[in-house]
Amino acid sequence: MPADQVDRPIPKGGVCPYRQGCESRERYVVPVPHFPEVVEAARQGDGRAYETLYRAYAARVLGYARCHGATDAEDLVGEVFLAVVRGLGRFQGDELAFRAWLFTIAHHRLVAQHRHRARRVEDATDPANFGSDVRETAPDVFADLDPIASARLRGALATLTSEQRDVVLLRIVADLPVADVASALGKAEGAVKMLQRRALASLGRELSRDATRA
Repeated sequence: MPADQVDRPIPKGGVCPYRQGCESRERYVVPVPHFPEVVEAARQGDGRAYETLYRAYAARVLGYARCHGATDAEDLVGEVFLAVVRGLGRFQGDELAFRAWLFTIAHHRLVAQHRHRARRVEDATDPANFGSDVRETAPDVFADLDPIASARLRGALATLTSEQRDVVLLRIVADLPVADVASALGKAEGAVKMLQRRALASLGRELSRDATRA
């Protein structure tokens, strides 16, 4: 990807920067009509409004959790949306701000889970370590691809560092701009941009090697 394109927000309905075999992300970009009204209704306890939000964003949160090898991704999604219910009265902002808030919650839950697991794992090389089972646990994010392309992408993601994977998934799955990714991860925007560049370069090399071997 050219350097002048790396830091641009990914266009709605566009294609992700994996470039090799990755098709449209439209499955994960589910617009919520009349978003402010839906959020306000959910604040007032309207179950249908809450369900609308859940249906629009749960798949993306699930894919994000699975790509990080969450112990129980479905339970983590439930915890995230429970936190949304509890905190919705304090939320202020538009749809992008909601997405940023939602994935910040998800990220914090994953970090907490990682720390809990790390305390229980005696061997640092144990497969239960955070993010180590990306290949086996992340079908949702790439479900629209053919099996070969999907396996290659999951395998390529598994080669990234956890920080690089955080950035790539928040940019692609959560569809967040660099500023919101930086806020969610507690990093400077420059650091996020560098992690993204390195991650995309690593993914490009890995996928090129896979294509050559194929």
